Amino acid sequence: MSGDGAAPVRDPVAELAMLPRTRADWVLGMLTTAQRRELHDRWAVWAHPGQHLGTGAGAGAAADDWRIWVILAGRGFGKTRAGAEWVSQVARDNPGARIALVGATIEDVRRVMIEGESGLLAVARDDEDPVWRAGLGELRFANGALASAYSAEAPEGLRGPEHHVAWCDEVAKWRNGAATWDNLMMGLRLGTLPRIVVTTTPRPVALLRRILALPGVVRSQGRTRDNVHLPASFVEAVTASYAGTRLGRQELDGELIEDVAGALWTRDLVEARRVAFAPAVTRVVVGVDPPAGSVSGGPGDACGIVVVALGVDGFAYVLEDASVSGASPEGWARAVAECAERHGADRVIAEANQGGKMVGSVLAGADRAMPVKLVHASLGKVARAEPVAALYESGRAWHVGAFPDLEDELCGLIAGGGYEGPGRSPDRADALVWAMTEVMLGPVRRVSVRVL
Repeated sequence: MSGDGAAPVRDPVAELAMLPRTRADWVLGMLTTAQRRELHDRWAVWAHPGQHLGTGAGAGAAADDWRIWVILAGRGFGKTRAGAEWVSQVARDNPGARIALVGATIEDVRRVMIEGESGLLAVARDDEDPVWRAGLGELRFANGALASAYSAEAPEGLRGPEHHVAWCDEVAKWRNGAATWDNLMMGLRLGTLPRIVVTTTPRPVALLRRILALPGVVRSQGRTRDNVHLPASFVEAVTASYAGTRLGRQELDGELIEDVAGALWTRDLVEARRVAFAPAVTRVVVGVDPPAGSVSGGPGDACGIVVVALGVDGFAYVLEDASVSGASPEGWARAVAECAERHGADRVIAEANQGGKMVGSVLAGADRAMPVKLVHASLGKVARAEPVAALYESGRAWHVGAFPDLEDELCGLIAGGGYEGPGRSPDRADALVWAMTEVMLGPVRRVSVRVL
């Protein structure tokens, strides 16, 4: 009820948007043509987070003070629809507006941004009837607003024309990205606050990094599965095939994944060492890097728990990342014991530096039949990791499936020392190193071993 006692005003369109898809489809079939037209035009109701600034904007400029809005999203998320709706609203609100439409090629501008299923012609309202003159590369709106098509293959085409706003699509695949962007920016000088919307699947290219570092940027991110209008069978199929891989995180989850300069593991190396299945194995080891907080008896940081098997082919295979965060010593010890039992491990390799004898006693207390081997490291994490990285380089170490959190840590270890991955410490990566060392490298100098 409202403050004066009156019943709240119902919005049937908004209510329809909240219905389950099957019920919504049934209701849509009962609407009149005029009602369907009204529903089509209520974009703000149908947009999901990330498709308009009200709900999806990330860190950056204030909502009313932004200059560049970057939508990093997976395929099928709806970034093209978001860009087209934004341009249409600009044209609707600003008669005589001059708008730049910039794509990787002129064909991309035509096929996706203008004539596509979610392009400018498709989202136009019935009373607007914009006219597309392909020969001139112009989309003219009835109120005088004009959108012009440009290609990153011909950056000089942007030298000279002036615009109020621009929509840049798939900048991560622009062939002449820097020149195209620079010429666009030089001509974006009409009006009091020229703006750009960038819609792209993220790739770690120089232009995208440069754009994201500019002042006045707001950022949205979206995943393929966020779009409820996609066929469930499609989402299930691509998720099953690519979830967790670099390609999947980039193309489906909209993540910008970059290599760290000087890293021991690169993204390409990890992807090249991914397999669907392991061969028959001769032994299984669980590597454990206990959290630093374990010495106090309370919850600590992540406990790295990684399973590595030795195949009959003589190669090592990572089978699982079973790491846990924020668990008590009893909690993570139980997770180790369950993991070892699950894989039939013949040995648990645990770093004892953070707690000495307590590490072994906690693990043994969780399952006294579990063989535990404590290792005391005198080398730093990166130094211990270098020979294991060499196993990957030589094709002797493989990942069975995808382990995104573990792989992010591996790719944050820098040759010569240092760590630039997620979290304060590469606990998962260190657990992998202990297990790989046990399986593939044997005893290591300056690392003492005690078997419980």
